[in-house]
Amino acid sequence: MKTLINMLKGEGNTHPVVTSEKSHKCDWCCLGPLTFHCQAVGDMVCLSQGGRLAKRMEGTFRNGLVFSSREVRVQERVRLRVENDLFNWHGALRVGFTTVSPTSRSLPLPCIAIPNLTDTGGHWVAPVHESLCRAGSELEFWVSHGGALYVKSNTSQKHMLLRGVDRSKPLWAIIDIYGQTCSILLQRSKKTKCFWTRQSCPAPKCITSTNSDNFDCLIPGVSSLCSNSNKCISGPDVEIPQDKCCVVCQEKEVSVTLPCGHLCLCDYCANRVIYEFGHCPLCRHNITAPSEEES
Repeated sequence: MKTLINMLKGEGNTHPVVTSEKSHKCDWCCLGPLTFHCQAVGDMVCLSQGGRLAKRMEGTFRNGLVFSSREVRVQERVRLRVENDLFNWHGALRVGFTTVSPTSRSLPLPCIAIPNLTDTGGHWVAPVHESLCRAGSELEFWVSHGGALYVKSNTSQKHMLLRGVDRSKPLWAIIDIYGQTCSILLQRSKKTKCFWTRQSCPAPKCITSTNSDNFDCLIPGVSSLCSNSNKCISGPDVEIPQDKCCVVCQEKEVSVTLPCGHLCLCDYCANRVIYEFGHCPLCRHNITAPSEEES
């Protein structure tokens, strides 16, 4: 069986090297990549696994907002799994949609979606019942052609949460990792029409670093990497020379060497560049994730 990612280490090189081989090519039935937006995240959220796993710090019930990385279509079901919960608080996950682009939002984000976002125009968010948000539960939510917000779990029928979503403008998904819900894993979205189903791109395996035990817990907007000790190094407090900055985010230190020889991407941005663009941002050399035969 082949894996989607295998980081190869070059001789005498302490940085991971990506080799060239195609892993996934979008076709007519693909909805495109879908992750959490890498910058518009709550102050207490860490993103990992290529932007698909969102974890809120357990010492608080709020500051857990995340958004979809791209626009979501009408009837496209955003699917996720609750990875961890904690019963210290009342309430759980909140889900919905917005016509406000994540890239246009100022940081820090509001601490909760309801009422901080819902009291402003262009936001439709509703709470999901606690019984549907236990660890291991799988949920999907979507907006219908009539502008209604629905949610369905692997243990329940669909429920209408609210009406009145504006379908005349682009929509992005909102998820508030609130209360008892501590972490969620974004899965492949799907849109079914008549006799065929379209899905978002298969989730890549997250790039792992050969010179770090645990680099992939990222807090966008604060530019930090979380170590196994759960301590974060804040980007603004760490001076990174300009020639060592990632050319994509311009915030984190470069750590991935591409097949063309350019050392120009941080670990997190390398995931997105490989799977969403497929070429070096400097010289345009094609780069794709290697495959590996299972032993």
